[in-house]
Amino acid sequence: MGAPKKAPARAVSDDPEDLASVPLQAVLLADSFATRFRPITLERPKVLLPLVNLPMIEYTLAWLESAGVEEVFLFCCAHAKQVISYLENSQWYAQPKFKVTTIESHNSVSAGDALRLIYERNVIHGDFVLISGDTLSNMSLMRALQEHKERKKKDSNAVMTMVVQRSKPSPITQQSRLGTDGLFMAIDPTTKQLLYYEENTNHLKGTLSIDKMLLVENSSITLRNDIQDCYIDICSPEVLSLFTDNFDYQHLRRHFVKGLLVDDIMGYKIFTHEIHSSYAARVDNYRGYDTISKDIIQRWTYPLVPDVLSLGNSATNLERQGMYRAFEIGQSRSAQIGPHTVIGTNTTIGSNTKITNSVVGKNCAIGSNVLIEGSYVWDNVTIEDGCELRHAIVCDGVIMKSGSVLKPGVVLSFKVVIGQNFVVPPYSKVSLLKQPTKQDSDEELEYADNDSDTLDPAATGTMDKLNGDSSLEFSEMQDHVSSELGYGGVGYIWSICEGSHEEEWRHSVAPIPAEKVAEITQVIEDDLELVSQDSNAPASSGELKPDTQINAEDDAVYFEKEVEATFLRAVNENVEVDHVILEVNSLRLSYNMQAADCAGAVFHSMMKLALDTTHSSQNELLRNVHETVNTWQKLLKSYLPGKDEEIEVILKFEEICLESVRELSPLFTQILHLLYEKDIITEEAIEDWESEKKDADEADRVFVKQAEIFLKWLREAEEDDEEDDE
Repeated sequence: MGAPKKAPARAVSDDPEDLASVPLQAVLLADSFATRFRPITLERPKVLLPLVNLPMIEYTLAWLESAGVEEVFLFCCAHAKQVISYLENSQWYAQPKFKVTTIESHNSVSAGDALRLIYERNVIHGDFVLISGDTLSNMSLMRALQEHKERKKKDSNAVMTMVVQRSKPSPITQQSRLGTDGLFMAIDPTTKQLLYYEENTNHLKGTLSIDKMLLVENSSITLRNDIQDCYIDICSPEVLSLFTDNFDYQHLRRHFVKGLLVDDIMGYKIFTHEIHSSYAARVDNYRGYDTISKDIIQRWTYPLVPDVLSLGNSATNLERQGMYRAFEIGQSRSAQIGPHTVIGTNTTIGSNTKITNSVVGKNCAIGSNVLIEGSYVWDNVTIEDGCELRHAIVCDGVIMKSGSVLKPGVVLSFKVVIGQNFVVPPYSKVSLLKQPTKQDSDEELEYADNDSDTLDPAATGTMDKLNGDSSLEFSEMQDHVSSELGYGGVGYIWSICEGSHEEEWRHSVAPIPAEKVAEITQVIEDDLELVSQDSNAPASSGELKPDTQINAEDDAVYFEKEVEATFLRAVNENVEVDHVILEVNSLRLSYNMQAADCAGAVFHSMMKLALDTTHSSQNELLRNVHETVNTWQKLLKSYLPGKDEEIEVILKFEEICLESVRELSPLFTQILHLLYEKDIITEEAIEDWESEKKDADEADRVFVKQAEIFLKWLREAEEDDEEDDE
């Protein structure tokens, strides 16, 4: 990549008073979605991808409005007419203080092209927010904007602030919980300036090479491999002109960010703003779609949740255990709707049907004896009697005939028909259109290269017809359908690209198979053993060992949060205990924790679950604890190899009773007795805990005093046993 040119000056005042009068603007890249999810994006723009009963773009625009943005320029290329038509019929064109302007271009194939066109239109008049249309957040922009403006006053070369948050990658997949590849950053801990940015890094094998001048020129560097890029950027107007003068800037991160970081001529700088309590995430693949949908249902994104952010008359009521149901639904009395489930308006559900941890859209007809688990059923879907869906995505207008089954990881595109009793294999992608013989690039706009191919015009015309005319007769689709989906089936199963079959599980809405987790965990343990054997070998200049981390003092806190998230997901999705143990083991390796840390984190998660389960009295809370311990005792016991770990659990119990779960304080003795009865905590561990507290301050002996009667009973029982032995 050649040296970038200096950006020309733009007629924008640096006077804070003048800047204050400029309305906050945003550029929304609606087409920045990877086309590798072709069975969905093939027939409808992913910007309209339903995310928990609402199109994705609704969440993005709602956040921008709440964050104080007054004017949004929405750039769209692929399926531009559908995007514009949707917006024209939405609430966003009628907002008095929130203007949405669409910019349409059919010649732009990258983010660089899009931003060059924005620059030519001369519509941006000050600092602006640059965001991808597949991003969801509830963060406040105020602080990030203020930091950006303050830096710009002191240093005119500070042209961009990237929003990031902590999200440690899983060693199993080398990806974040959103399914995105590992990311490595080097940041100045004082100024927060970004010094290095690298994606797709494997931190468990070998070393990561960094230009030694980076270490020479900076007195202090924080090395981070626990960062999630939120793809929310605060930009100065110069960013647009930089894309105009440097045509090799196509991709926002791979070209623009990395290009500025290695350039030593212009001196432009990028900084980071890390959020902690707010939410920001980007839907980049099916696993991310599943994770973010669950986060919405569990209200991490508040106020961007179904019962608050509703469209038209489709009001949704929040019920216990995270159930959302529209008021206008028809549900059989024998149907079971489980926790963390969303049911859309005008949907009917037959007898003895069970729906758990799933989203069902509006105007759906669900028959009797149907099982829907961990799946996403969009609008106007018909599922006949006896069907089964596990961890699948079903797009608008699909028909599943009686007895048909979707195995985990299946994606059914629009208006597909699954034949009677037909079983769709795991990870299959099914579309009304035949798979193109000429595949285009896996990248579109932000992910695209200039030489990427395009779809065949005939196929494009068919797609527009399928989507644009809801009254399309079946006879008109005869040339585009097949019967390979069983008797009465309509559609084609797309073959998985060569070499990628083994990777399908990484980006699926289906849980990672237990055998795959075990296989990769073993590989990781072998790699770590090799790394530890070579840990004393000196690294060459400019190379950093992969486990080099500064700023890791909060790892214990984040580890506990990750374990809790893993545990809750296991509870909600009925994951087997052995599978959960493997996932916690992978977190243990990632954070370099001990068995006692795992035991404490698991026990804390169990107690919080008991507390969060509905109860109206101390007795009911104690009953919740009993049920939780009975169900998950195998998980807890797997991290209690000896007495020391058992004592750590008791100490952890004291801690949470005093801090995070105080409602359990009056029940300390009863719960400790329960742990003893279940052989989770041994008598020796309890006695040693009491002994350790013997000379402690009164404040540290609160629970020892509370358990005096129980401790006395233990001692007497031990004496009786000794007498019997004699």
